[in-house]
Amino acid sequence: MIDVDDVPPQLREAVLATLAAASVEDGHLSLTLVDARRIRDLNREHRGLDEATDVLSFPVDGAGPAAGPRELGDVVICPAHAADVTDAAVHGVLHLCGYDHEVDDGEMLALQAEILRGL
Repeated sequence: MIDVDDVPPQLREAVLATLAAASVEDGHLSLTLVDARRIRDLNREHRGLDEATDVLSFPVDGAGPAAGPRELGDVVICPAHAADVTDAAVHGVLHLCGYDHEVDDGEMLALQAEILRGL
């Protein structure tokens, strides 16, 4: 069972579509919308980059078996820096699912485009 109670209602469809596309059938995640100052602070703390960005993902559980419901992690989006909040949500959730566009051969961004076309 997927728990998206901690996702803003307007982004739940995109989050659920992303999880389905990534074959994730159970777990919990949160998605929070923040201002530029907060995302800059998080980016500095966790990535060493002292600048605002559009989306950050903080995975918790790996893709392996879990003793109970999986805690997928947290996605943080700054609408002021995101060209499209839905696009940022899909991107962030794919990162929680283990995708990484910085090391793959375009699979993540292709899947992201496919999910967005389906919404």
